[in-house]
Amino acid sequence: MSDADPCDACGTTVEDALSRTVRLSVDRSEIDSQRLCPNCFAEWIARYREEMQPESERAPVPKDGDADIIVD
Repeated sequence: MSDADPCDACGTTVEDALSRTVRLSVDRSEIDSQRLCPNCFAEWIARYREEMQPESERAPVPKDGDADIIVD
Protein backbone atom coordinates (compact mmCIF):
# COMPACT_ATOMS: atom_id res chain seq x y z
CA MET A 1 0.00 0.00 0.00
CA SER A 2 1.10 3.52 -0.66
CA ASP A 3 1.09 6.33 1.87
CA ALA A 4 -2.50 7.25 0.88
CA ASP A 5 -4.81 4.42 -0.20
CA PRO A 6 -8.63 4.42 -0.37
CA CYS A 7 -10.92 3.38 2.46
CA ASP A 8 -12.48 -0.02 1.68
CA ALA A 9 -15.90 1.19 2.86
CA CYS A 10 -16.34 4.65 1.31
CA GLY A 11 -13.42 4.93 -1.13
CA THR A 12 -12.06 8.17 0.36
CA THR A 13 -8.27 8.47 0.19
CA VAL A 14 -6.83 8.13 3.67
CA GLU A 15 -3.26 8.56 4.88
CA ASP A 16 -1.66 5.53 6.55
CA ALA A 17 -1.30 7.42 9.83
CA LEU A 18 -5.09 7.96 9.96
CA SER A 19 -6.29 4.61 8.62
CA ARG A 20 -7.37 1.65 10.73
CA THR A 21 -7.36 -1.98 9.67
CA VAL A 22 -10.09 -4.31 10.87
CA ARG A 23 -9.20 -8.00 10.58
CA LEU A 24 -11.49 -10.97 11.08
CA SER A 25 -9.74 -14.21 11.96
CA VAL A 26 -11.07 -17.64 12.81
CA ASP A 27 -8.71 -20.23 14.27
CA ARG A 28 -5.77 -17.96 13.36
CA SER A 29 -6.80 -17.87 9.68
CA GLU A 30 -7.60 -14.42 8.34
CA ILE A 31 -11.09 -14.35 6.85
CA ASP A 32 -11.37 -10.65 6.02
CA SER A 33 -9.36 -7.45 6.32
CA GLN A 34 -10.64 -3.92 5.75
CA ARG A 35 -8.74 -0.63 5.65
CA LEU A 36 -11.01 2.10 7.00
CA CYS A 37 -10.90 5.89 7.26
CA PRO A 38 -11.55 7.41 10.72
CA ASN A 39 -15.29 8.01 10.02
CA CYS A 40 -15.95 4.51 8.67
CA PHE A 41 -13.97 3.01 11.55
CA ALA A 42 -16.10 4.92 14.07
CA GLU A 43 -19.26 3.66 12.33
CA TRP A 44 -17.86 0.10 12.36
CA ILE A 45 -17.15 0.32 16.11
CA ALA A 46 -20.66 1.67 16.84
CA ARG A 47 -22.26 -1.11 14.76
CA TYR A 48 -20.04 -3.75 16.44
CA ARG A 49 -20.98 -2.51 19.93
CA GLU A 50 -24.69 -2.50 19.05
CA GLU A 51 -24.64 -5.99 17.53
CA MET A 52 -22.50 -7.52 20.29
CA GLN A 53 -24.64 -6.28 23.18
CA PRO A 54 -26.69 -8.89 25.01
CA GLU A 55 -30.25 -9.02 23.69
CA SER A 56 -31.58 -7.68 27.00
CA GLU A 57 -29.53 -4.45 26.69
CA ARG A 58 -30.40 -3.63 23.09
CA ALA A 59 -32.76 -0.84 22.20
CA PRO A 60 -36.19 -2.23 21.33
CA VAL A 61 -36.96 -2.48 17.63
CA PRO A 62 -40.43 -1.13 16.89
CA LYS A 63 -42.76 -3.71 15.38
CA ASP A 64 -45.23 -2.27 12.92
CA GLY A 65 -47.63 -5.09 12.15
CA ASP A 66 -50.11 -2.75 10.46
CA ALA A 67 -47.70 -1.37 7.87
CA ASP A 68 -49.05 -1.15 4.35
CA ILE A 69 -46.98 -2.52 1.50
CA ILE A 70 -47.19 -0.25 -1.53
CA VAL A 71 -45.78 -1.39 -4.85
CA ASP A 72 -45.70 1.07 -7.75
